[in-house]
Amino acid sequence: MSTDKYQFDTVIDRTGTGAMSLTGYRGYLFDPEEDLSGAYQEEDFIPMWVADMEFAIVPEIIEAMKKRLEHPLLGYSMVPSASTYPRIFQEWCLAKYGWKPNLEHLVYSKGVIPALYSLIKYICKQDEKILIITPSYAFFKHAADSNDVTLVYSDLIEKGGVHYMDMDDIRTKTSDEKCVLAIFCNPHNPTGRVWSKKELIELGEICLGNNLTIISDEIHCDLLRKEMAFNPMANLFPDSDKIITCMSPSKTFNLAGNLFANLVIPNETLRKTYLENYLPIENPLSVVAAQAAYAEGQAWLVELKAYLDDNFNYLKTQLDEHLPLTNFVIPQGTYLAWVNVSDYFDAEENLTLFFARKAGVLLEGGDMFVANANGYIRLNLACPKVRLEEGLQRIITAVLKHSELS
Repeated sequence: MSTDKYQFDTVIDRTGTGAMSLTGYRGYLFDPEEDLSGAYQEEDFIPMWVADMEFAIVPEIIEAMKKRLEHPLLGYSMVPSASTYPRIFQEWCLAKYGWKPNLEHLVYSKGVIPALYSLIKYICKQDEKILIITPSYAFFKHAADSNDVTLVYSDLIEKGGVHYMDMDDIRTKTSDEKCVLAIFCNPHNPTGRVWSKKELIELGEICLGNNLTIISDEIHCDLLRKEMAFNPMANLFPDSDKIITCMSPSKTFNLAGNLFANLVIPNETLRKTYLENYLPIENPLSVVAAQAAYAEGQAWLVELKAYLDDNFNYLKTQLDEHLPLTNFVIPQGTYLAWVNVSDYFDAEENLTLFFARKAGVLLEGGDMFVANANGYIRLNLACPKVRLEEGLQRIITAVLKHSELS
């Protein structure tokens, strides 16, 4: 059991809070009218799908928000360039990654995904193309589709449970003059790969050499295994103005509902276009929370990462013992496990539906990650150990029973 200061073992009831994990799975994971009856009642489902945490946030964040609420006005608010927040964000990046983002290039968004929808519109013409690495977070595709821009996929190559970029394939596809943008995720969602400095330099040289703009989604950058180091893509190419960096406290500090993200856009023309079309009104509580997170959240983050490491070690031990054909490798980053269960199922099995009906566990099957993901499931391990134990036992039992009947 956890003996830490922040009590990550505590199970928190989110009923009545509007939590998407509990109320949003119909319509996202399934058709709203889908019959989910099976081994468990829906009220007993264990949510291990949407990427937020089941942990209480940093106490200092709560206190900062309470203090802000002592002021009786919550009118239109913004982040003035002279405010404390930009400097605190910059200091966080410098201390953790040796990167000092230019504050003149810093703008904001209501989240990384809303930023993608806008940036694609400003960067791409409708006859141009975007490269993404697959499997991919589905909203990369949704953002391109929304702007009627063609997507080009480059499939990751899996070797021994670890995923690698196919640089030759990327080189070929970015050589198309119509390919003008690469949307890149580091650490990668869903595989959890933290790309090495060598890989990032090679990718950057290929894309920039072919005159592509790069949007680097680095929203999971703080959530690494303890032996890993993170390299912001922009820090490796300081003279380029074609790398847009997207970061946010949302994943790191469980603030996704606050809808606040940092964008570093070095290209003056693109940044001007973005600002001309962006209403610079921010939720005052979101800004206060983000500032408190970066200023006072480090101790909490250290304990969080240790807890996540323990959860991943437990998952691997259980899979190795009970479902060894998964050949699971602990990811280098994120709190998401990417597990290959293809040896236990037929290729056409709807894994999201199977685990809801047979295990009472809500998770995302590989078909929800654009391409190159059949036979995988994504599990959210940012939960108390007792919740992980119960959910994983249900998953193992359901898979073994299915294998016996097959």
